[in-house]
Amino acid sequence: METLLQDATARALRYLQQLGDRTVAPAPEAVERLQELDFCLPDEPTDANAVLRLLDEVGSPATVATAGPRFYGFVIGGALPVTLAANWLASAWDQNAGLWAATPIAAALEE
Repeated sequence: METLLQDATARALRYLQQLGDRTVAPAPEAVERLQELDFCLPDEPTDANAVLRLLDEVGSPATVATAGPRFYGFVIGGALPVTLAANWLASAWDQNAGLWAATPIAAALEE
């Protein structure tokens, strides 16, 4: 698991570091490549590294660079590094904020 998370971190950092050098809108070719994600899910397990690689190689170029320095379109962009880090931590916790008894931290943060 540690290697997979390190790979995800490296891919995320590379993505963020390249935002200032790319166009805000994805290239038409990148959007067209999204068709590569249109397949039936396999019956057998898939290698986690392959899934991450596919998401990064096909998905990252097809994003709108809302976290980049030149995005001025809507009020949805420009997440601070601490918000990204906190989101990663919350994802690792994997909590459902529906009930206090199920997860006191998520319920407290929701309040």
